[in-house]
Amino acid sequence: MDGFAAVDFAFAREVLQGGIAALYLVAFVSTLNQFRPLLGERGLLPAPELLAWVAAGKHRMRRPTLFRFIRYSDRRLVALCWTGIAVAALLVAGIPQLAPPWVPMIAFLLLWLGYMSIVTIGQTFYSFGWEMLLLEAGFLAAFLGSRDQPPPTVVIVLFWWLVFRLEFGAGMIKIRGGREWRDLTALTFHHETQPMPGPLSRQAHLLPRWFHKGEVIGNHFAQLVVPFFLFVPILSLWVPGPVPLVVGAIAAAIVIATQCWLVITGNFAWLNWATIVLAFSAVGVPSTGSGALPVYWLVITSLVGILYIVISRPALLNLFARRQMMNASFNPWQLANAYGAFGTVTKQRIEIVVEGTLDEDPDAADWVEYAFKGKPGERGRVPRQFAPYHLRLDWLMWFLPLGYSLDDWFTVFLFRLLEADAPTLRLLARDPFGGRSPRWVRAVSYRYRFTTRAEHRETGDVWVRDRRRVLVHPIGR
Repeated sequence: MDGFAAVDFAFAREVLQGGIAALYLVAFVSTLNQFRPLLGERGLLPAPELLAWVAAGKHRMRRPTLFRFIRYSDRRLVALCWTGIAVAALLVAGIPQLAPPWVPMIAFLLLWLGYMSIVTIGQTFYSFGWEMLLLEAGFLAAFLGSRDQPPPTVVIVLFWWLVFRLEFGAGMIKIRGGREWRDLTALTFHHETQPMPGPLSRQAHLLPRWFHKGEVIGNHFAQLVVPFFLFVPILSLWVPGPVPLVVGAIAAAIVIATQCWLVITGNFAWLNWATIVLAFSAVGVPSTGSGALPVYWLVITSLVGILYIVISRPALLNLFARRQMMNASFNPWQLANAYGAFGTVTKQRIEIVVEGTLDEDPDAADWVEYAFKGKPGERGRVPRQFAPYHLRLDWLMWFLPLGYSLDDWFTVFLFRLLEADAPTLRLLARDPFGGRSPRWVRAVSYRYRFTTRAEHRETGDVWVRDRRRVLVHPIGR
């Protein structure tokens, strides 16, 4: 590092700008494909109704959205998504980065404001921690500058602070959470019960118990100890030699390695991918060059640093609070947030299976199930890899058996199936009725577990499931 300019972190900036832009591209594509049937004009939770409540003073909206100033329509939502996709693609290609630093700044701020406009009206379908993580990362990326000058030191340090909150916050929420994280049994269950398993989750689940205990120990080390070492490269301002940079790179490598294991064994949308990208902020490559920042850019980035010092106090206090909040925002702009995930791990997997029939008599009917894209269903189907793409309906289905209400969106979802609503059916992997309207639909709960190696050799199945009870009795046209 060289005072105000982080001359050793040009490579880190390339990864940050390109990686964060790529994640925004995925997020806008996900929204383009799913927002309208979930939240559009005829969605399960229509955003226009939410905005009408806000306009009538019946609901308070904490975060900004463009749709407060322009009336929401599905067509405008599509236009916003395509604009976000185009801007993100340009940033991935590195074109704005060839211009003065204010050009990539405007591009990233457009992504940030555009996606925040969507998250703000996304309700429960956009209530995930990685939404605010992407927003904060996009805001910070706006101030990394252009390729003709080194990145500002203050912005690189703010990225370390973001990774620290992300990792250390997740570690502390586990220590304060379920006993399974303290007695090292959490990952004995997690690979099987996680929201959306991947193609290798079963193999990970079947590993020996001693390995699962080692996973937990490694997780605690990576999240509770390693994040402090991300800040060591700042010492290169005063300590000559490559040692501070090497320490920071090793810390980043440990974070990246643990996140890669999570990518291999599960589907957590872009959470793990974002952490991998952000961890590269601590990877410094020794440089003999130097560079001065334009005065106006130095002023702008310094103001960003001061802003973060002011607004980071709640997140800092939260890290050490007895009642630590998980995935919480303390300001309307989704900056300096608190992060964390899986403070507790569920011990058994309960799935809600949605079934329909063409028969007139529901009591004597032949019921067939709808197949979802990501969540477990048929016993012989191997889970697919979807991350960093986010299947929002499948994720919400995982939450339902945990005690969430079966009213609001899920009831509307069942009625959409009765109507054979084409946009809703496109959210699924298979419609067993080929576009025809079923006579009845219902929801049944099952307990799922992975097959053992012996069971898999005998049947070829991936899952064993046993029926529990009918949660939603037959609903007819």
